Amino acid sequence: MDTTDPLHSVETHESAVRSYSRDFPVTFATAKDAVMRTRAGDAYIDFFAGAGALNYGHNNALLKRALIDYLEGDNVTHSLDLVTEARARFLQRFHDIVLAPRGMDYRVMFPGPTGTNCVEAALKIARKVTGRRPIVSFTNAYHGMTLGALAATGNRGKRGGAGTALPDVVFAPLDGALGAGVDTLDHLEAMLANTSSGVDLPAAAIVETVQGEGGVHPASMGWLQRLQRICRAHGMLLIVDDVQAGCGRTGTFFSFEPAGLDPDLICLSKSIGGYGTPLALTLIKPEHDVFAPGEHNGTFRGHNPAFVTGAAALEAYWRDDAFERGVRAKAEIVRERLEAIAARHPGLKPSVRGRGLMQGLVLDVPGAAEAVSHAAFARGLILETAGARDEVAKLLPPLTIDEATLSKGLDILADAVAAVAREMGGAERSAAA
Repeated sequence: MDTTDPLHSVETHESAVRSYSRDFPVTFATAKDAVMRTRAGDAYIDFFAGAGALNYGHNNALLKRALIDYLEGDNVTHSLDLVTEARARFLQRFHDIVLAPRGMDYRVMFPGPTGTNCVEAALKIARKVTGRRPIVSFTNAYHGMTLGALAATGNRGKRGGAGTALPDVVFAPLDGALGAGVDTLDHLEAMLANTSSGVDLPAAAIVETVQGEGGVHPASMGWLQRLQRICRAHGMLLIVDDVQAGCGRTGTFFSFEPAGLDPDLICLSKSIGGYGTPLALTLIKPEHDVFAPGEHNGTFRGHNPAFVTGAAALEAYWRDDAFERGVRAKAEIVRERLEAIAARHPGLKPSVRGRGLMQGLVLDVPGAAEAVSHAAFARGLILETAGARDEVAKLLPPLTIDEATLSKGLDILADAVAAVAREMGGAERSAAA
């Protein structure tokens, strides 16, 4: 390999733990909106969007201008939790644009820059409020890579990296995990009601309304509502992990809005910073705001560039419902196209699931989804796989993607699936995808 090639430096010096650079082994140079370009000038439509951190696209012009103006003014960049104008502006905009119109009353905690930070804070708060230790999580859940969040993560491969026991989490089956027609919450409720089940009363249940890394599994609205009732009945807090499904990804700002949930704690990260700038929030019901000053802290909980771009995103996209209506319209296009692709290739045992612009094409033939990801990349489309067996081709395009680029990306996906079906001997149907 050419020693001047950036890939050489990465393969020589970076830890073996790197992953995405193995799946997509090119050197990216520029990115704009929903398209990334390599050093060689090759263009790739991005249906990955930084694993959901780039809901407003790459180098969004409005957010970039706000960031450049802030930096050129020599404004504060790092401040721990000292007061800055950027911090105060973000808090006020979040209250005025997101919380108040929805009738939501929460204190905002900045626990650190990443999703796992806000999950850790939520788990600690739940345990402190209730005086209990166990947490209920669900099959296929993914909540982060630090020890507390990892304990609530179901994936055996991820958990194996801990090198230690991951205690105090009880796993229950997610909606649909035991097949159609089975209300999995019957199992949870029976376990909690039985004083001889061996399960101490939990501090909280933590749930993704649409599982991301776990395979784009959406929980039904009725299931989520019943989970909230169970939590209330047993003195448990309800934590919604909206790190990936939030910030408009499913068609509303919070993914749980259609279910009418009233969570005790909400975890937000990824696109809350607007520009791919690192930021995380733990939203806390006022009665649960129990940490003493400094009891939970972190060096990078005051990232002012993220406050600037996060506030700019709220102002630009969330003052009315036009943006989320646009997201839902594009989601309908994606669903229609995915269902057509699935209908064309029954030999790949396909199905479609998800909500909003967080959708997955399930291919229940071993290796098929990974093969589709590779075939799509070879044709100019970036998308990852998800699920316990990497059986889902997962679509997370920027929410701002224009319909022409979205359609072109779906065309590439259809071509990639067709190629994989031919290679695997999947039956074809004549209906156009």
